[in-house]
Amino acid sequence: MKRLFLLVSLLVLSKFSAQTWATEDQYIQKFAKYAVEEMEKYKIPASITLAQGLLETGGGQSRLALEGKNHFGIKCKDDWTGKTMKHTDDAPNECFRVYDDPRQSYEDHSIFLSTRKYYANLFNLDMKDYKAWATGLKKAGYATNPRYASILIGKIEKYRLYEFDNTSSKEVLYAVLKMYPNLKDDRTFMAQLETEKYTKKTKEPVIVEVPYKQTSYAQQQKRVERIRTKSEVLNSILIKTHPNDGLKYIVIPEDTNLEFIAKKFKISESKLIKWNELEGDVLYKNDIVFLESKNSDGNTATYKAEAGEDMHDIAQKFGIKLNKLYAKNRMDAGQKPSAGQLIYLIDKKPRN
Repeated sequence: MKRLFLLVSLLVLSKFSAQTWATEDQYIQKFAKYAVEEMEKYKIPASITLAQGLLETGGGQSRLALEGKNHFGIKCKDDWTGKTMKHTDDAPNECFRVYDDPRQSYEDHSIFLSTRKYYANLFNLDMKDYKAWATGLKKAGYATNPRYASILIGKIEKYRLYEFDNTSSKEVLYAVLKMYPNLKDDRTFMAQLETEKYTKKTKEPVIVEVPYKQTSYAQQQKRVERIRTKSEVLNSILIKTHPNDGLKYIVIPEDTNLEFIAKKFKISESKLIKWNELEGDVLYKNDIVFLESKNSDGNTATYKAEAGEDMHDIAQKFGIKLNKLYAKNRMDAGQKPSAGQLIYLIDKKPRN
């Protein structure tokens, strides 16, 4: 009887083992959705993000990933104000960022790549050319391992991660199921898939605060819709690359405040004020806001000022530090250009 019980137990265990996945497969199943969401927002190939996550976390098993939900080994830096943990990497007890959710780590990784000048050329590449992206990351100094590009490419091709570059956040779970058909027996995954089907039919609500104002029901509903739409627009802001040496910037789509932008892009308000020479914390529709320090020169020699423009407008338009622009044109701070005035952007204005 004992022998029979042992035999049955071994058969059950062997069947269970055959149906489990390798750690890296489990990682892909769980985090492919995040990689595709980031691809849609920041134009970074999902295959690259997922391969980097696999490599950095050892398939989700690294201490940073398990304890700090940090999937890309991003260190604290001077502008980080969130939770931290000590971890030995290049040196003993280095400071690393800690997140409340892995999704925050994925977005922070996207912001890290999209706001640093030395990665700017990556965003000129074809978003589906994972080999070029892998090579570009290595050339830009993302990792010290000389084989970093080939390791990423190896991960992508081994697990066919390039398939996620051709899907959307609405369809990614179907792509995962196609890649791992046995997931049809996984209740947790199939429940997630059913939830996706439902949310595709019923748009996820946006929670907004509507200040009370005594008015008719119809007018109040219009106010709610207007605020909801504004909230959705602000949350969809995309980072752009400026012609002036690839500087990262955004265009404000609706009136907002500096605190919102600082929190969204995880940059301190003081840095945004300094980089954009701002005098207040209110941002207006169509304002240009740089996410890094502007350059001392423009990318074109001269520009004719338009009616109503001031020097700050021109500095933002061409990605030039305001004090440098005043100096190049032999103007005092606060002095306004006249319509049609030739503004020098690279060389200093010749003396009369």
